[in-house]
Amino acid sequence: MRCAPPPAAGAAPWAAQGERSPRVGTASCASELAPHAHHADRRSFAAMWLFWRTRNRFSIEELRYLTDQLQKIHVVYEANKEFVVEALRSIAELMIYGDQHDPLFFEFFMEKQIMGEFARILRISKLSRVSLQLLQTMSIMIQNLRNEHSIYYIFSNEHINFLITYSFDFQIDEMLSYYISFLRAISGKLNKNTISLLVTTKNDEVISFPLYVEALKFAFHEDSMIRVAIRTLTLNVYHVGDESVNRFVSRVPLSDYFSDMVKHFQKQCIDLDKLVVRSARNAEPVLMASIEDAIVQIEDALYYFSDVMSSGIPDLGNFITENILQLLVFRIVLPSLQRQRTDLWISVSTSMYLLCCILHIFKDKDMASTVAAALFHQPDCPDRKQGTPNGCTSEHDHGISENQVSNTSAEDQSKADKPTSSSSAHLQCLPDHPSASDFCQGNTLREHLLSYITGGDGSQALGSLCLFATLLQTKELDESMLDALGILPQRKQHKKLLLQALVGEDTAERQLFSSSSGVADDSICSDFDIYIRKLQSNYGLQCHHPRQLTSKVHRYQVLDALVTLFSRANIPADVRVVGGWLFRQLLPHGEDEFTAFHLKLLKDSHKDCSEKLLEESGGCWCDLLLPIVREAWKNCKKVSN
Repeated sequence: MRCAPPPAAGAAPWAAQGERSPRVGTASCASELAPHAHHADRRSFAAMWLFWRTRNRFSIEELRYLTDQLQKIHVVYEANKEFVVEALRSIAELMIYGDQHDPLFFEFFMEKQIMGEFARILRISKLSRVSLQLLQTMSIMIQNLRNEHSIYYIFSNEHINFLITYSFDFQIDEMLSYYISFLRAISGKLNKNTISLLVTTKNDEVISFPLYVEALKFAFHEDSMIRVAIRTLTLNVYHVGDESVNRFVSRVPLSDYFSDMVKHFQKQCIDLDKLVVRSARNAEPVLMASIEDAIVQIEDALYYFSDVMSSGIPDLGNFITENILQLLVFRIVLPSLQRQRTDLWISVSTSMYLLCCILHIFKDKDMASTVAAALFHQPDCPDRKQGTPNGCTSEHDHGISENQVSNTSAEDQSKADKPTSSSSAHLQCLPDHPSASDFCQGNTLREHLLSYITGGDGSQALGSLCLFATLLQTKELDESMLDALGILPQRKQHKKLLLQALVGEDTAERQLFSSSSGVADDSICSDFDIYIRKLQSNYGLQCHHPRQLTSKVHRYQVLDALVTLFSRANIPADVRVVGGWLFRQLLPHGEDEFTAFHLKLLKDSHKDCSEKLLEESGGCWCDLLLPIVREAWKNCKKVSN
């Protein structure tokens, strides 16, 4: 075997090492010529090796490494932003893992004051991606940490308030969404212990609450999701029940938030009415979709008001009640029902819808009773005449019984009870009719509602019926209020009198077994009186106090209107359904309380409807009725099986 010859004198020591040796030698020479660059490359390589070395992903060592690397960063720029973002994301994962498996993770978090590191990174970074990741990291940690002590620590220093009040660039859409999620995450962890860590107090009074103040800045944002998040945050604050915080949010200027909310709601109602008016001229699908969206927003706002009122803060409930009454009900809804043109006028149908929503959603006795009593409001009318809603004096007002009416001649009776004349009389009483009389201008709102039933169009009649039905089903209303309106069901009144008779009240026993019924023959009960006086003294609303009328007269006025409705032609089916339901609730117990006027109109209406039904039965739809029933029955059998 031949040995390789030694290298020639002066030859390079790596000459006999093969073809790759010259490249290595070249690199070595370059290193000798540029030693500083060589050391820099080695450090960079070492750092990369340390980052990518094999470590336990969920370990204290990993958390220590990430923290050490963040502490070495003095400026965040394009070259290191990816590492910063990844480190922030990884820290959130590690803290959640430690919260569920090892408390040493959070001890290390506190020891190294990582919350302070987060605040420092935000100060030295001008890159939006880093800010986004920091907000996301904080939101994830706050939402998922289960240990109360961990939440207490995060909230117990000014770093959290620094993040809340930091001037983020909200021109970036994602930034605002992440920020709102961050605020909402904090509010989800509020209780009587944690809320005290986020406020500044002086002499036991809260003087600063950054979370609440900053959130209100976005209460009227154009994005509905952001508005919903802010409402959720405020409700979380109210439901804590901290007295000092409650006083803080109830003081000016923060209390102005509720008047601003009602003004915003007022604008939403006006916008809805504009859509309704436009849809009456041209029912486009896009327009109908806009109306549905507007209705959803209005009902969401009312449910929010109701939630605030039930949060247990009396001052906030009073703010909302007063603003709803002053800015919406008394200023817009009531004048619109009376067709009084104002700068904020809306249609009758929209006004009725809003009243129904308020009564249905607000579970507040004061609000419901005030609205019900306001239906007896009437404009100033010194020559006002007393009568029924159709402008004619009802036979019930004079106490004429059915037997007395039956003695009248058939010709006079047919003229008096003719449906067409009754309907035309009601139509003349509508405020927007050209021949509206002074009597109609002086009518109470209740009488206007009855006139809409008897002479208004389909939407007005349906709205009025729905309003009476909603009043009847409002549990917060006292029976005396329902009796004053004339919609107290006979079964409720009979049950009440029976109970009073059983406990030995002589007056109740006499009323129970007498032919005439009514809670009182000379006056309406106390709740009605209280709220009528409140409307006059607190709001300056003149109300017609029907002390001279019995509740029986009021009930017959409603029955008159309902029976007249059934005798009207071309009334939509849904109107008849609601009217029939209301009529059934008010049906008297005895035949002696049901007059010939009612019976005559009902029989005529039944005859007319039967004839129309027979006409329709001869159409083609009856041929399809049997196949439809068969198909529906098959589906029913499948469900039952």
